[in-house]
Amino acid sequence: MTDAAETPGGEAYLAAIVGIVADVEDVALELARAQIRELRVLAAAGRLAEEQGAPPNAKVTLHDMVLRSISAEVAGAMRITDRTVQRRIGEARVTIEGFPAAVAAWEAGRIVQGHVRAIVETGLNLPAEMWAEFEKVAIDRCEGDTPNRVRGELEILAHRMHPRTFAERHEEAAAGRCVRLTPGRDGMSDVIATLPTVIAEGIHDRLTQQARAIIDTRGERATGSEIVATDARSTDQVRADVFADLLLAGTPALDDTRDTTAGPLGAIRARVQVLIPAATLTGVDDGPCDLTGRSPIDPATARTLAGDTLVWERLFHDPTTGVTVSTDSYRVPSGMRRFLQARDQHCRFPGCRVAAIRCEVDHTHDHALGGKTELSNLAHLCQRHHSMKQFTAWRVRQLSGGVLEWTSPLGRTYREDAPTPAVAFTPAATTPGDPAPF
Repeated sequence: MTDAAETPGGEAYLAAIVGIVADVEDVALELARAQIRELRVLAAAGRLAEEQGAPPNAKVTLHDMVLRSISAEVAGAMRITDRTVQRRIGEARVTIEGFPAAVAAWEAGRIVQGHVRAIVETGLNLPAEMWAEFEKVAIDRCEGDTPNRVRGELEILAHRMHPRTFAERHEEAAAGRCVRLTPGRDGMSDVIATLPTVIAEGIHDRLTQQARAIIDTRGERATGSEIVATDARSTDQVRADVFADLLLAGTPALDDTRDTTAGPLGAIRARVQVLIPAATLTGVDDGPCDLTGRSPIDPATARTLAGDTLVWERLFHDPTTGVTVSTDSYRVPSGMRRFLQARDQHCRFPGCRVAAIRCEVDHTHDHALGGKTELSNLAHLCQRHHSMKQFTAWRVRQLSGGVLEWTSPLGRTYREDAPTPAVAFTPAATTPGDPAPF
């Protein structure tokens, strides 16, 4: 018979978890110190190669040969290829020399390696003279949140700070769209399509919906004493099979060279949720728009999608906190659900980034125990974390402004702030006789 102290929630169980968490924290600190030291050593190797390969009248190939030689020497010690070391030396120099404040914040424990990687990768979209300004804002945004949560916001920040408009850069990038085939192992290959983000998201969403419809309608059969599904494929497998079927058997119906409509964008519908700043929507600027839960998209695409929608809603935000407080169409549950999707944007469990349109609206205080169906008691949770809230010792309470406070079985608390709104409406200044503002 199992001792009660050894079961989840028992003293022995909790003590073991406390020890594991403490060890994980210690290891994380040691690992961070080692990773930063390695970056600095590799960056020093790069600087040495530059110094040795840059005498007066030296040829470009001299520097390259010196770098190759040093990379090969380091590779022998690290037991990896010299090409890999040379690439990592370049990355280390960019990180250590280009984004020193981010490295210092990592070393101080304010952020983690994933944050630094996100800052560097998104900051590289900017001219080098703007990196210091960018990383200062980016570090503040990274503190208290996970790397996957902040990456989208950092991309938007970098795009808005860039001296060239997002629309101009997107047009150039879109010219490089292509489909590539990469051979793999065991008779498999990867078909890689480089497409505008909103098209790629629309394709993936349609494949997902079709795969789920197939899985939901498959039957069962008796096999001996067991009942098994007639179609045992996973969602990923069905999605891949539908993808192949559509490409091999489908007929192109959205060719831009034949259509006078929106081309492929004409097939994108409400499942792709786009938040568009008013100035971008009206053409006043060409800044990036936020494909909720994903990444920036170009303004022309966002305007096309907005022009095809049948429903327009204004979102109002608290002027102090920026948190959404109401919508024009307030009906329960549909109006409230739209409000919560705009506020939450994704699952509200710490670190999770599953888009709100794929989550469940959960009563923070259980409805069966008296919790009300009101905005201050509702938040989006994905199926995984909704189940954790119901069936484990994790607990949550909702504070004002959509803030969630999670408490782990060990009594640790994690504050989950509502995401920064991507759209903010402010009252327009009017003079007597002017028409009412939009």
